[in-house]
Amino acid sequence: MTHGIRTDTHIPHLNGGRDWRDTATRYALLPLRVFLGVTFIYAGLDKLTDSAFMKDAGSGSIGDMMRTVRDSSAIPALVDMALENPVAFGYAIAFGELAVGIGALLGLLTRLAALGGALISLSLWLTVSWASDPYYYGNDLPYLMAWLPLVLAGAPLLSLDAALRSRRRQRAYR
Repeated sequence: MTHGIRTDTHIPHLNGGRDWRDTATRYALLPLRVFLGVTFIYAGLDKLTDSAFMKDAGSGSIGDMMRTVRDSSAIPALVDMALENPVAFGYAIAFGELAVGIGALLGLLTRLAALGGALISLSLWLTVSWASDPYYYGNDLPYLMAWLPLVLAGAPLLSLDAALRSRRRQRAYR
């Protein structure tokens, strides 16, 4: 008697013949989108509500942080540009993080929001966490990599983008 390996052991769902793997694949980016959205909203709000952060100088200020990382960054000219007006740069980053986080969480203009998140993460990696040694101790590079699947795929499910796309299709068929 010969024993073989069964390859058809998955149990299909009743949703049009799709099995659980198809469903998991369709929803795979949702946890990433929620995590990045919540994290970037939190980061933006944290900056905006931290009285020490939005200052040119002083302990915990954006200005002191930028002066500290200037010589160890990959692009000192980018830090110099931010140092021309550190408070305005801090507000730009904070409001950018809020916009990116809200867009990702709601799934509104998701690819654009993810591109914004990737660019914020890239700029922070090249400036603030560039000198992290080993490189994986800096958290901005993993955030950059986490945004890339959303740049490519957007938010096809449970998003305002999907609802708007569905509405456009319905109007096209009328």
